[in-house]
Amino acid sequence: MRLALFLTLLRLVLSPLFVVFYLYPEFFNISSISLPYTLLVILGLCELTDIFDGYAARKSGEVTVLGKVLDPMADSIVRNSMLITLTQGIIQLPILLILVFIYRDAMISTLRIVCALKGTALSARTSGKIKAVLQAIVIFLIVAMMIPYSISWISLALLQKISFYSVLVAAIYTVASGLEYLWVNRQAIKKAWVKS
Repeated sequence: MRLALFLTLLRLVLSPLFVVFYLYPEFFNISSISLPYTLLVILGLCELTDIFDGYAARKSGEVTVLGKVLDPMADSIVRNSMLITLTQGIIQLPILLILVFIYRDAMISTLRIVCALKGTALSARTSGKIKAVLQAIVIFLIVAMMIPYSISWISLALLQKISFYSVLVAAIYTVASGLEYLWVNRQAIKKAWVKS
């Protein structure tokens, strides 16, 4: 198995740990104080695999159409699953806000797959990479803010307020990046869509 593909798949394996540890910490004997640190470790590993899978593919000259499609799909699955998870428990993000990320990624992923099947690879845009970094920062921020909450330095209301507004900013940029992606690739998408 190529290293880049292994790292991408590893990211997909790691992300469910975030979900189950956040939702069921008592089952795994994780205290409220140690939970944020556990989640931060998982987040860190996921982001490291995201960084190094692309680096490994470029260094070994194994950049493929499959990789161009699979890598952003893995990113979407990992980050969206984490954001969906944060609609539960103490954070309570509004599900309607999280749907912005899911709809945007589903639309772009579908277009990329359709174009790839028709022989046209739609490469990632800088705005999409910024979107991914912003989403990662927001998730890190929310989990990091669980640390002062766990030791009663901030209130639950403040934690939830910070979480909501940070995700709102990311959601607004996510919509903008999606529109930019469609506009820049409009000719390639149209060509692939009508190509027999």
